[in-house]
Amino acid sequence: MEEKSQLNCLILKTMNYSTLKKTVALSLVSLLAVGIANAQTDTSKAAKPMAMSDSATTAKVFGGRAQYNTFSVGLNVGVTSQALATGGSTDFFNKSINLGYGLSLRDQLGHNFGLQLDVRGGKVAGSGTSINPNQSYSTNFTQATISGVVNVATIDFIRRKNSVNFFITAGAGLAWYNPTGVDGDGVAFNYKTISGHGVKEYVVPVGAGVKFRLTEQWALNLGYTENFIDGDNFDGYKANYPTKDRYSYGYAGLEYTLGSKSKPSLEWVNPVAMMYDELYDAALRQEVEALKGRVGNVENAINDLKKDSDGDGVADQFDKCPNTPAGTVVDGSGCPINFPKIDTSLFVRKPSAEPAKAYSNIQFEFDSSVLRTSSYPALDATSADMRANAAKKYELDGFASSEGTAAHNLKLSRDRANSVKTYLVNSGVDSKRLKVKAYGETHPIADNSTEEGRIANRRVEFKQK
Repeated sequence: MEEKSQLNCLILKTMNYSTLKKTVALSLVSLLAVGIANAQTDTSKAAKPMAMSDSATTAKVFGGRAQYNTFSVGLNVGVTSQALATGGSTDFFNKSINLGYGLSLRDQLGHNFGLQLDVRGGKVAGSGTSINPNQSYSTNFTQATISGVVNVATIDFIRRKNSVNFFITAGAGLAWYNPTGVDGDGVAFNYKTISGHGVKEYVVPVGAGVKFRLTEQWALNLGYTENFIDGDNFDGYKANYPTKDRYSYGYAGLEYTLGSKSKPSLEWVNPVAMMYDELYDAALRQEVEALKGRVGNVENAINDLKKDSDGDGVADQFDKCPNTPAGTVVDGSGCPINFPKIDTSLFVRKPSAEPAKAYSNIQFEFDSSVLRTSSYPALDATSADMRANAAKKYELDGFASSEGTAAHNLKLSRDRANSVKTYLVNSGVDSKRLKVKAYGETHPIADNSTEEGRIANRRVEFKQK
């Protein structure tokens, strides 16, 4: 058995690189052809515009993610190489093709975007440096990354549902690996044996691919990623430090969308077709037609409301006097307005009243210290005279009528005198020249048994000191 195993290893090492590359290329082309063939097998469903598929229910444009299956799991296998499709120099000029494999878990957040967890493993190897052509390395690796997956284009093959999606990916994560090989002196090395542990570095995967819908749940993925390691020891050889190592991974895999078979997969939904389906829905079209009828009735009612046969500005439905002659001035009900004759004598200027006298009795309302507006002219004249005779001092005597108790009337008369003082001070009279005195209901100047007499007794009088 040991001899047989050594023979197999010898066969693999001697395999021609170009032959292996052609074999892998032919395999990928075969998978691509199978995917396209399977993707076009259900073109007969194009004649069913109301359904997403035979088993899936019709989704609504604004129905939310709950009406779709969004979580999927996938397995993939492919080849790894130190060479990148975008080019760039590497430490080893002989790049070998090796096996890679992976597991993916993806949550589709929208029609065109999802988050994907990738766990991948495999081996990357190479040989021959610019210094020693016999130097070689072989690195076994495992990495876990989270990437965003963006669908950038799609092909639907004249169907109502996408069949092929083109996508790009980018993300970040961690890689665990152990470089082994032969150094420049021909001595075998094993990083883990030397250091006691493997290497852990950050890795950034960037890639692109194409996905073929086989069924509502199954899809075929073909993809390619370039993985950039945050270190220069992936190949065990720090030749151009601080440059960093990288490797590529081309793969093919199957993906299965989890969830109820009655729900469509969010990734394959065509939003434009969904909008058309909703507009095509018979019930919705009936509602639209009914709405058109209601709008037409409203428009007719508005036109009836606006109709004005006699042109007087009042609609017929509100015109109580129809057929009024043209030019007639009407009121809001459409009836002619009979304007009264204007008495021009009202516009004749009448002689103005005599100016108010200063120090006249100041009047108040019942049980109030608020000045009557009719007292303002007399107060203004009083203020002007007081300001003209700045050396004189005055006593403001407040009085009240006989309603209420004597104590209440005494307080009310003081408040009235203070109201007059406040008015005069605000008009410019020095407050030191004014003294307030309250007399309550005493010293009436008219009979308190009549309303006219009580009005006259609610007053403030002035005394010069």
